[in-house]
Amino acid sequence: MMSAAKTTTGLLHSRLAAQHLTSVKAANPHAAVTRLLAVQAQDYNAALWAIGLRADAGSAAEVEAAISARRIVRTWPMRGTLHFVAAEDVRWLQALLAPRAQARDNARHEREYGLDAKVLKHSRQVLERVLRDGEPVPRPALYQALEAAGIATASSRGLHILYRLAHEGLICQGPRLGRQPSFVWLDAWLPPAASSPPSREEALSELARRYLLGHGPATAQDLAWWSGLTLRDSQAALRGSGAQAFESDGTPYWRSQEETGAATGAKDEVLLLPAFDEYLLGYKDRTPVLDAEHHRKVFTINGIIQPCVIVADRVAGIWPRSQSEAFEPTLFRGLRAPETRAMQAAAQRHAGFWSNPGPL
Repeated sequence: MMSAAKTTTGLLHSRLAAQHLTSVKAANPHAAVTRLLAVQAQDYNAALWAIGLRADAGSAAEVEAAISARRIVRTWPMRGTLHFVAAEDVRWLQALLAPRAQARDNARHEREYGLDAKVLKHSRQVLERVLRDGEPVPRPALYQALEAAGIATASSRGLHILYRLAHEGLICQGPRLGRQPSFVWLDAWLPPAASSPPSREEALSELARRYLLGHGPATAQDLAWWSGLTLRDSQAALRGSGAQAFESDGTPYWRSQEETGAATGAKDEVLLLPAFDEYLLGYKDRTPVLDAEHHRKVFTINGIIQPCVIVADRVAGIWPRSQSEAFEPTLFRGLRAPETRAMQAAAQRHAGFWSNPGPL
């Protein structure tokens, strides 16, 4: 019988390969995002590095070029959280998943921010006038336009208006303008879908297929957590996706029929994952990758998920979030000399990702 340690190792090897965290990288940032279907992006710089790690991209500028080229989009497709999504996946993914976040938040938004139907209708009209030519507009300018129309934006009200309209599929974020996020009118920014939207059943099956391709093997509970779907919908999605069910140590898992294998990188390879990385956040159960005694050091009490040092597929420490800080990781175990050298090489790659100006 295979030991639990070997089983866990095989599971994590497969997940690393699925997420393009081995030596086999995605061809470009768009391909990396397409593979994962959605990359959590509430921390903008962390998300750029998450994509850069998985793509054959040497700089943050290359990832941002994909945003400017309208290949990847930052918006709120699920769980009420910002993600990067491939442009062609934005509409169907939001149509499937955003309604659950809306149902959860709408009453609170009306109660706490006064965002009733009348205010939202007026906000839609104002922002469509500002954004309908397709040009990105920085967030402060949108707040100014709303204020000029008599719609208050103070105390986070403006942000929640943008959030609501993004969930409706009307707006999304464009490229950064200086240090400010910009917004665009979705239908002016992205071409219309080439075909009619999928049925809900078709969208559920595609969601499960793509989730497993970029995150698998995983459980139905993992998919439900990641997507925000009910467990019943997640189970139905997996059954309809063509995925293969199997059991490991008494836990039922699903794997993609398109799985490319469990290839790993070089021996002693070390990864420096950013905050909120999909390798941890993409699953409800993090115990295969993170020891329980270290959980609170990584998943903090205020909802931050720290950048992690990954050694031998598992979390071996955390490292500073700020690019301005010296690279001084907090390790949970000692590293062998080859692992230390690999960690230093990973730190150099990370520094180069931000200092490299990218393609001219």
